[in-house]
Amino acid sequence: MSQNNPLTAILEKQPFVVLDGAMATELEARGCNLADSLWSAKVLVENPELIREVHLDYYRAGAQVAITASYQATPAGFAARGLDEAQSRALIGKSVELARKAREAYLAENPHAGTLLVAGSVGPYGAYLADGSEYRGDYVRSAGEFTAFHRPRVEALLDAGADLLACETLPSFTEIKALAALLAEYPRARAWFSFTLRDSEHLSDGTPLREVVSALANSPQIVALGINCIALENTTAALKHLQSLTSLPLVVYPNSGEHYDAVTKTWHHHGEACETLAGYLPQWLEAGAKLIGGCCRTTPKDIAELNAQR
Repeated sequence: MSQNNPLTAILEKQPFVVLDGAMATELEARGCNLADSLWSAKVLVENPELIREVHLDYYRAGAQVAITASYQATPAGFAARGLDEAQSRALIGKSVELARKAREAYLAENPHAGTLLVAGSVGPYGAYLADGSEYRGDYVRSAGEFTAFHRPRVEALLDAGADLLACETLPSFTEIKALAALLAEYPRARAWFSFTLRDSEHLSDGTPLREVVSALANSPQIVALGINCIALENTTAALKHLQSLTSLPLVVYPNSGEHYDAVTKTWHHHGEACETLAGYLPQWLEAGAKLIGGCCRTTPKDIAELNAQR
């Protein structure tokens, strides 16, 4: 692994790192209305203490990495609410502060818990558009436009003390290359890159994963590659393909075993029984996964079940 890799201390002692699960699901369970283009970033403005509570619940469930509530937190998004860039950067920094405070609280309860990390979430440009395009990758921007969009958030997350970056739900090859180039401006920063997929061998925009992995191969700052926010049943084939392309640790944090109905905007169980993250764990480990958690609709219970098999 690369030098200054914050994951090394954990992976030297155990077979995989436990990531957290969904933030939005837990905020909604606490009464938050997230029908908003800012999604969970809205709560950074309105009720940040709830975000700290969710992070703490995940640490208590066994998560070793908290992913900040900054997926849709960008100066461009906050500008639509009348916030200037300085205010936006402060809110993005607050997302790190809340996760760090949750970590402090958990370590006060469990002083021998070991290494716990905070990963700064860097969602794609499509998340800012809030039209589902992070699952299609069909937005067209230049590399320079992507870099200008992402730089303020990346800087704010790193300045606030994120241990690494979670560049996640990435559907666009141009955007991925721009993020990798941006990362090089901060030589001590480390990140994982996780993608959304069209199928097990292609990025959402249609680019072969072989080409994506090749383009990222020379970045020592990228410490893991993988997939997130995809259906459970699509994970293993994609991981096996990625395993054939890279020696990096793989990351997987899919959605729950439920399926989303875009017409009714509701989630439903699929088949007779809803599959679980823990049920997939053996095949993920066999396929090279080393960072494992949950995305949409997953809960602290799901993470506790993963942690029980650590």
